[in-house]
Amino acid sequence: MAEFDLSALMKQAAALQDKFKDVQASAAERTVTAESGGGMIRATVDGSMRVRKIAIDAALLKGDDKDMLEDLIVVAVNEGLRRAQEMVAEEMAKLGPLGGLKLPGFGGE
Repeated sequence: MAEFDLSALMKQAAALQDKFKDVQASAAERTVTAESGGGMIRATVDGSMRVRKIAIDAALLKGDDKDMLEDLIVVAVNEGLRRAQEMVAEEMAKLGPLGGLKLPGFGGE
């Protein structure tokens, strides 16, 4: 069994934290778009889970069904948030299990 080296572990943890921050920053710059109402409402969300833009087809504004419009916006925003979460999760998965940390006795060195 390999000897436990706390200094090496701390260096690996710091490197993992840097990778994690890089992934977060990269995801924050990326956006996803979701639609509802057959594309009449579009919500753009970034990797920081911020809604960047809501686009509403002008045809929806001519009607007077406020409740339907509100519901379509909620659906598009929620779907955008779900897609953004998936995008961030995919990026985090690239770090691998424990971000490549090598722990003696846990499949590490």
